Amino acid sequence: MELEIRVYPDPVLRKRAEPIPKITDEIRALADQMVETLVKRVGYGLAAPQVGVLKRLIVVDVEDELYMVANPEIVEAGEERVLGVEGCLSIPGVEAEVERAYRVRVRGLTMDGEEVEIEAEGLLARVFQHEIDHLDGVLFIDHLGRAKRLQLLKEYERLRHSPQARSQGKEKEREKEGVVI
Repeated sequence: MELEIRVYPDPVLRKRAEPIPKITDEIRALADQMVETLVKRVGYGLAAPQVGVLKRLIVVDVEDELYMVANPEIVEAGEERVLGVEGCLSIPGVEAEVERAYRVRVRGLTMDGEEVEIEAEGLLARVFQHEIDHLDGVLFIDHLGRAKRLQLLKEYERLRHSPQARSQGKEKEREKEGVVI
């Protein structure tokens, strides 16, 4: 079942998600629904708060690899930082360049309850950082300077309140491969 994506400025997007004490059938079902939602929305990643659930759970689908990780945390980030274009399913229609670590190591739990460490670089590292930010109530726009953030939010509001602009924004999203995280 596809879940409803919460969009900015929904307050749930600014809340810190709670750790998952144990992997249950309910958590596995939520992860499966998040994957279905991610595939239908054509994104690279999705965090539980984006579907209104304040649990530390993310799903990531990059380069034919699917990760469903509970309680993910970045345990190591490389010193090299790179700029890359990001968008967000919770702030549809807008995008901006964001600086992130090129390489990260993520630790969390699989849906079998086993600890996992994932070495990620490039796009995969970017998606993990973006989704883990969501678990802490942080959005990609928070990584922008004030002027750029205000400009982006103004464009977002224009898209939200104009049916024609919304459809143009969706077309723009589809044209940009690899942008919506």
